[in-house]
Amino acid sequence: MEKNIFQSRQAYRFGRFARKRYAVFNSLHRVISIGVVAGYMLAFAATAQTAAQNRLSTHSESSGGEQELDEVTVTSSEENRFGQTAKIVTVITRSEIERQPARSVQDLLRNVAGLDVRQRGANGVLAGVSVRGGTFEQTAILLNGVNLTNPQTGHYSLDLPVNLSDIERIEIIQGPASLPYGAGAFSGGINIITKNDGKTGVRLGMEGGMHSLFGANARGAVATSRYTHSISAACASSDGYIANSDYRILNALWQTRYRAGDAKLDLHLGVNDKEYGANTFYSAAYPNQFDDTQSLFAAVRGETGTKLKITPQLYWNRHYDTFHLFRPGTPDIPSWYSAPNYHISDVFGISLGSRYVSFAGVTGFGGEIRSESIASSNLGKDSISGGKYMLSDSRANISGFLEHTYRGEKFTFGAGILFNYNTAFKDDAGFFPSVSASFLPSDDLRIFASWNRAIRMPTFTDLYYSGATHESNSGARPEKSEAFEAGACYGKSSFALSLTMYYMKGIDLIDWVKRNPDDKWQSRNLTALDKAGFDASLAIFPGLFLPRLGSSRLSLGYAFMRQDKDAGEWISNYVLDYLRSKITVSLSHPVYRGLSADWRFRRQARQGTYTKYESGVSSGREEPYPTFSLLDLRLSLKSGRFTVYLLANNLFDVSYYDLGNIPQPGFWASAGVNVELF
Repeated sequence: MEKNIFQSRQAYRFGRFARKRYAVFNSLHRVISIGVVAGYMLAFAATAQTAAQNRLSTHSESSGGEQELDEVTVTSSEENRFGQTAKIVTVITRSEIERQPARSVQDLLRNVAGLDVRQRGANGVLAGVSVRGGTFEQTAILLNGVNLTNPQTGHYSLDLPVNLSDIERIEIIQGPASLPYGAGAFSGGINIITKNDGKTGVRLGMEGGMHSLFGANARGAVATSRYTHSISAACASSDGYIANSDYRILNALWQTRYRAGDAKLDLHLGVNDKEYGANTFYSAAYPNQFDDTQSLFAAVRGETGTKLKITPQLYWNRHYDTFHLFRPGTPDIPSWYSAPNYHISDVFGISLGSRYVSFAGVTGFGGEIRSESIASSNLGKDSISGGKYMLSDSRANISGFLEHTYRGEKFTFGAGILFNYNTAFKDDAGFFPSVSASFLPSDDLRIFASWNRAIRMPTFTDLYYSGATHESNSGARPEKSEAFEAGACYGKSSFALSLTMYYMKGIDLIDWVKRNPDDKWQSRNLTALDKAGFDASLAIFPGLFLPRLGSSRLSLGYAFMRQDKDAGEWISNYVLDYLRSKITVSLSHPVYRGLSADWRFRRQARQGTYTKYESGVSSGREEPYPTFSLLDLRLSLKSGRFTVYLLANNLFDVSYYDLGNIPQPGFWASAGVNVELF
């Protein structure tokens, strides 16, 4: 029997491989065609704008035309939007990425105190990211300023075509961020910025470890006076830490930058391909689930001007998803199960942002048209004759923003407004304002406050998903919120301290709920939710007063939150299941010569319960989430062009859950080597 199952899986994989690669490369051809055409269009626009700009006054607020903000460290493609100057932006830098004991973007994010990363699979397989108690659907995920939040479900928003070696930094805004990141940034936004290589070079890496872990990556770049080209590719695989938790991941990313005076043109093309065992990912009653996904990404972005900066952008993202409730080869599949769920979602957008610097401050304005569509075997309202894709739905989101920031010697004030209209929710069109201010009593201290409103559209899963354990609600409405926050930052050369307090009121929040443990989950708009909390952080650089400690850094973070909602007899799957408190501690220090260590500790206490399953059968009782503590370690030895490292995650082999009934990995060790060829 085991041999037959193995042969069946191998036959399935071979056929699937051929079909999938044909579909991927066919779609990739379209990506390249769109990218080339759009590139010529934007290049022409950028050149024309440069010529016009040369006729304008060369006066600017700073010598380079760029306004450097004390209030935030963000310098992303959204730097022209200044309405969020009174927010703390957490930045994970390139140097920090290189020294962390992490194998994926998800691993990096889980070490931030204000984020709740709920992993279903390890090492970047599948995870949802929540900010300040929001759901994974309420966090906007951006790649180089392009909003890639998945309209099918937030579960797939992190299916990104990037490897850790591609990332320059990650910028995280906690709290509603509609002005910089659009309507999807309901509780926060995460912007992943990739490298723009300034020199020619080649980098290779390889890793291996427990549970048949294997990884390999390569990155190359060619730089000239006008052009920069880079291409990277990586593969990762493992047999899994429990039954049916194996995975295979492939990423590829091509980037090109063209420079002509003040104008820049960026082209990005990427592919992300995953297949993985999804043991109890969506229901503990079915341990043999399996998922197969592909994501294709293309974006062209122009930038030109100094005093008047204009940034046009065109992007497209397609996501394929084939979900099997029973993995191919599983014995005794029930007769009622006919076929997997098939989904194709498309996001196409065009945006124009601008920033004008004058004696009165900085004014930003622009807009975006974003089209979202899906073809599916079970998600949608319109019947189509597309073979296995029998249903579909589509909508367009149109938004525009205007904001202005005045910056004095001690005081900064910003105000802006976002207009948002969605063709599927016409009655919910409206204006979403934001106001922020900050004050600098001294060079070391900053006090800030902000108020804003936000909106989020339901995903296609919120609206239409039905299955063995879920019941759809096509009448779900957009979520809305109003938030206020205030805080202070104090910093010296040897340490930095920050504290932020916030309050948010949510209206019509979408949650999957049920009255009894054995009922189906239903998508409902909860009436209201109040949440309040605070975030605190401290960074110490002991090497500044103890030279023997060199570049050592000690960081501590703490986040606490309380949510208030009377759910009556409803059992909540997301909204009332949140991270109540989280402590993070990181310590980076040299050990001996080229050897260094990076320790990452986190302790999490979760509010909420989950329905306990035993051997795939519901026990009928709700279990509270236990508090747990984890410690990870990375040892790195750098010698010339070579870096050898050892990763040890979950050093004390702690048993824990991010989501009920889905056990996370115990102790997992691996080792690898990176080499810079030239």
